[in-house]
Amino acid sequence: MITPGITVWVVDDDESVRWVLEQALKQAHMIPRCFPTAAQFFTALESARPDVLVTDIRMPDVSGLELLEALREREPDLPVIVITAHSDLDSAVAAYKGGAFEYLPKPFDIDEAVELISRAAQARPGNGQPHAPEKAQTIIGQAPAMQEVFRAIGRLSRTSMTVLITGESGTGKELVARALHENSPRFGRPFVALNTSAIAAELLESELFGHEKGAFTGADQRRIGRFEQANGGTLFLDEIGDMSPALQTRLLRVLAEKEFFRVGGQDTVRVDVRVVAATHQDLARAVEAGRFRDDLFHRLNVMRVEVPPLRARREDVLELARFYLEQVAGELSLVPKTLSTEATQLFINYDWPGNVRELVNLCRRLTVTAAGREITAYDLPPELGGTASGAPQGAEWTSGLARWAAGRLASDPNRPLLDEARPAFERTLIEAAMRRSRGKRLQAAKLLGWGRNTLTRKLKELGLDDRYQGEGA
Repeated sequence: MITPGITVWVVDDDESVRWVLEQALKQAHMIPRCFPTAAQFFTALESARPDVLVTDIRMPDVSGLELLEALREREPDLPVIVITAHSDLDSAVAAYKGGAFEYLPKPFDIDEAVELISRAAQARPGNGQPHAPEKAQTIIGQAPAMQEVFRAIGRLSRTSMTVLITGESGTGKELVARALHENSPRFGRPFVALNTSAIAAELLESELFGHEKGAFTGADQRRIGRFEQANGGTLFLDEIGDMSPALQTRLLRVLAEKEFFRVGGQDTVRVDVRVVAATHQDLARAVEAGRFRDDLFHRLNVMRVEVPPLRARREDVLELARFYLEQVAGELSLVPKTLSTEATQLFINYDWPGNVRELVNLCRRLTVTAAGREITAYDLPPELGGTASGAPQGAEWTSGLARWAAGRLASDPNRPLLDEARPAFERTLIEAAMRRSRGKRLQAAKLLGWGRNTLTRKLKELGLDDRYQGEGA
């Protein structure tokens, strides 16, 4: 709902941005006032105060973040919307850290911007939020779906709320969990990650809560569980939907009461742990099917972050590929490989069912297997539209043959390829077999899978008979 009559000040050194916002705000019956520099804004602030401030994050005289810092002292209740062309997690977290009401990446939809300004005018931000940490976990993403993830991390950076991260396998849910931890008041304390589906059900209880000496066969000493290891910090429980009903009950008690017993123990263990859970399953349906506790679902689902699949953020594929190709090359002390034009298009068109994890693994493989500095379509596996894969070892020549054929067809589409290729192909194999057999035709024929008479005929047809005349049989 648009709020007419509110005063909106815009600080941006880009004249076109100022003009577009000014016209849109006037059409929404708001009262805009634009400033090309932060200095002019602060001068005006001495005699008036807007309902909402919209500021760019990078300006010649004062950055938007510096402006936010100054406003925290002078106008801590003023809602501020930060706009920027740098759509990354660092910028988002820094904006929220500075007290911004919202973070708006360029290019933005003007109608959405006006609606956001209206919401900001109705909001009353609180004061005295804890200072967020300086370090931000690197997450790559320019796509709108990833901007929503950045916003969520930024909003949660002042809290220790329980968070449920959902998304398909391989989308990077643990990376988001680490970013939530590193941009929270618990930064500097332990971050403990556990994939609950990777541990046998009978061992998971001990893994989570620890056990006392003698609790079961093989328990020859006390073991501290993951909850105690994460005390004061964050415990990330991946694939929470696979947890057994009995352990769901125990987890619910810990979340509710902040205490538990070690396996075989009688002493209460109290902990202060932020739980971030993740799953690729639809937990609401699991609740309906009776496979997941309703009360635990609501306890975990305090805040939800949905991590999009890679096919929903195709504009990020090339940046991710470039990043991981450079990372792998650095690990192996190699020069990073690049993607050819055709390989680039195949990367973009592919649906990536394994998501970012699949892309990372492919980048690792291509760094080792691609012959040249540039990764071509012929280096890619068939599922991406390439020709590499189940070809036998030593069949790399097919890539060169395919390039040759494409070039011949491009220059003369009417040329019969086999008429030109077959003699050269046969000549190459015959010469290799004759060298291997030291000119012995019978042995060379066997290597080629021919009879001796066939080889003799081919030698004559290809003009090779004189070269190997008089060679041993």
